[in-house]
Amino acid sequence: MVSRKDFGTYGVWLWEGAWTPGTAAVAERLGYGTLWIGGSPDADLASVEAVLNETEHVTVATGIVNIWKSDPLDVAASYLRIADEHPGRFVVGIGSGHREASPERVRPLAALKEYLDVFDAEGVPADQRLLAALGDKTLALSAERSLGAHPYLTTPAHTAHARQILGDALLAPELKISLDADQETARMAARAYLKKYFRLENYVNALQRFGIEASAFDDGGSDELIDIVAANPSATAAAAGLQRHLDAGADHVSVQPIGSDVLGTLEQVADVIGLTDDVA
Repeated sequence: MVSRKDFGTYGVWLWEGAWTPGTAAVAERLGYGTLWIGGSPDADLASVEAVLNETEHVTVATGIVNIWKSDPLDVAASYLRIADEHPGRFVVGIGSGHREASPERVRPLAALKEYLDVFDAEGVPADQRLLAALGDKTLALSAERSLGAHPYLTTPAHTAHARQILGDALLAPELKISLDADQETARMAARAYLKKYFRLENYVNALQRFGIEASAFDDGGSDELIDIVAANPSATAAAAGLQRHLDAGADHVSVQPIGSDVLGTLEQVADVIGLTDDVA
């Protein structure tokens, strides 16, 4: 079984399609503890198996399976198959997605509970699943019925608040990292990436709840907003951004590289936070 300590302090979050052959093996060698399969993986969880097959000991988690797009019976069957093939290495993360992308998204909290009911009935252990969670009710549900919460696109202030609700449950946010020799270039890349997220109500509302002014979203995002949610421009700045989430109460924080040099970013960050020393 996967426990909180098996996540390690740092992980890697990549979109499902970015886990190209060899990427997971390198991330594992660099010392990251958990590899997150981002986006909305299909119910067969083939991408999870691919990452597990090319690694030896890291934890793998989905971030997240969309409950409106994947049948819970199918996901439960896939979890049980993978857990049997790779015992103690896989945690299935689920979430309700976004209203803008899922027109069928109504009563998301109730829908999550019903999805978890199916998991219970099919034998998916509560401590081997987690929830994408931004709001207080979903955070509380995460603590009650899963290993914990995986908030996405949040600030350290949100992390501190989430810790109060979660108690001892796992808290595993992510942080986007944009590296470049020039800070304005790094910020430009981050703004381009974040453009789609700043159109999604749940993310914008969550950021505003924790101190981000509405005007900060104008023109692609203020420098202050961009720097909080997409640490830049150096690996040292990235390490400081990760530490702020840890200091606020996160158990684990995952690095999401922005830009084409995914492995280069992961290596630079790993070197600064000391992962490469641990695996040398």
